[in-house]
Amino acid sequence: MPRKANKKAKVNKTKKEKKTKPFSRLRGMKDVLFDDYRYWELVIKKANDLAKIYSFKRIETPILEKAELYERSSGKTSDIVSKEMYVFIDKNKERVALRPEATPSLVRAYIEHGMFNLPQPVKMFFLGPLFRHEKPQSGRLRQHTQFDLEMFGEASPVADAQLISIAYNFFRELQIDVQIQINSIGCKECRGEYVKKLLSFYKERGKRSKLCKDCKKRLTKNPLRLLDCKEQSCIKVREGAPQIVDMLCEECRQHFIRVLEYLDELDVPYNLNPFLVRGLDYYTKTVFEITPIIDDEKEVKRQISLGGGGRYDDLVEFMGGRPTPACGFGIGIERTILKIKEKNIPLETREKDIVFVAQLGDQARRKAMMLFEELRRAGFNVRQSFTKDSLKQQLEEANRIGAKLCLILGQKELLDETILIRDMDSGVQEVIDYKKISSEIEKRLHNEKK
Repeated sequence: MPRKANKKAKVNKTKKEKKTKPFSRLRGMKDVLFDDYRYWELVIKKANDLAKIYSFKRIETPILEKAELYERSSGKTSDIVSKEMYVFIDKNKERVALRPEATPSLVRAYIEHGMFNLPQPVKMFFLGPLFRHEKPQSGRLRQHTQFDLEMFGEASPVADAQLISIAYNFFRELQIDVQIQINSIGCKECRGEYVKKLLSFYKERGKRSKLCKDCKKRLTKNPLRLLDCKEQSCIKVREGAPQIVDMLCEECRQHFIRVLEYLDELDVPYNLNPFLVRGLDYYTKTVFEITPIIDDEKEVKRQISLGGGGRYDDLVEFMGGRPTPACGFGIGIERTILKIKEKNIPLETREKDIVFVAQLGDQARRKAMMLFEELRRAGFNVRQSFTKDSLKQQLEEANRIGAKLCLILGQKELLDETILIRDMDSGVQEVIDYKKISSEIEKRLHNEKK
């Protein structure tokens, strides 16, 4: 008898051990839950509105691309490609990558679909997820969403200034105080001379030993990125480094001057940052970043940019297309939302002119469901809770969502071909003819607006 009991205990123990363990998110990934989506709707609406006003057209590109696309465009020595890109071999034995940035895909689409035959400039609006295997931290996720505006086929400094102005207004209209960090890194010709001078500076005695491990590699692979390092030891070494703006050719210098003049006219605050180069190979002339204005010195040291961009006049040709000047920017949606939350910016949480349809009884529910569809198709902002039987619970729901009017249909109203209309603010209710519902709602909502 004791042996049987012992055997039963073992069976129960095995059952407990086989209990399914719930899944959790991958590191660096995030769910966007109900309350958070209010912020997403606000920010995405602002992005859509600005894109539409400035005539940028929405475009989607695949999340998966050939890995070579990013290696060629962004540069094999860039942090994005060398450290952060998700690369794998698919079932067709192709090397593919999860999209780490938007611009190369948009350039590929511009070339592949022959957009150079369209009226220029071609203005693209992109909004979608990007993937980078970074160390997860506040405002830096492995899957994040980016808002991009890109302009192809326009060489004028007006294009640079307009894009910077749009980026600035995006944040200003969301009540986020930002400043534009701006620089020019010139063209291939003037940049070549600058790189020689920069290397001479870093090869001076004692400087190389103070550089971080990555910067020691950059000395031979891509010296311009020495200026972009965020390590304190490297920042200290670069303090006396030559500035590229002093070595710009006449064309690049005039282009940059005109960009700054336009920004002055548009009252866009900017800071000339001689060490801003952006971490990608394809940039030419204007480069910029958008940084939050912060008073706390400790926060300033660890702040991350909210977005950035610049001009890339050689990239389309480099990727196999015709010579095409281009410029653009990208803004991180999650980082923008983080700033809105930090500043406790109030959101409009309640929708306007909600009409709630309530019912009491099974027959009334059927007719109420038909009424709901009629009102929805007519353009009214209707809500319901047909799964609830209790009228009290339905009225509580109408009150919770801020309904302006509540239409109540019961057994008596079915027999009389009437409906009860209740003003949710005053509590006053009135019986009206069922056939006059639409006109009565219109009249009451219109009078409210007056």
